[in-house]
Amino acid sequence: VQLVESGGGLVQPGGSLRLSCAASGSIFSTNTMGWYRQAPGKQRELVADITDDGSPNYRDFLKGRFTIFRDKNTVYLQMNSLKPEDTAAYYCNLRQGVPFEIDYWGKGTLVTVSS
Repeated sequence: VQLVESGGGLVQPGGSLRLSCAASGSIFSTNTMGWYRQAPGKQRELVADITDDGSPNYRDFLKGRFTIFRDKNTVYLQMNSLKPEDTAAYYCNLRQGVPFEIDYWGKGTLVTVSS
C-alpha cells in the first residue's frame, strides 16, 4: 500500500488549506483512512479519520474547524480557521486487515500557520 499526500504549505492565521492523500496498492474494501499530525517535540496525534462507508471521527480539540471526507481511496482534510498551534507535519494513515489491523503511513506534508 502506498499513500501520497499533497496540499501542505504556509498559510496565515485564519486561513484555509486542503490536504489530499491518495492510496494505491492492495487496499481492502473495509478500511479506515485518517490524518495524524506531529508538532516539533510532541507525539503524533490523531486529527480525524473516516471509515470506508464514510463515517467520520474527529478529535474534540478541532471544534468544527476541520472536515474529513473521502472519495473511494482518496481522503481529504479541509482545514479552516487555522491557528499557529495547528503547525505540524500531517501524516495520512490507512488501517486495514483481519483479524489484525495494519497501519500504513504516508511520508507527511508540512503545514505551517504563521503571519
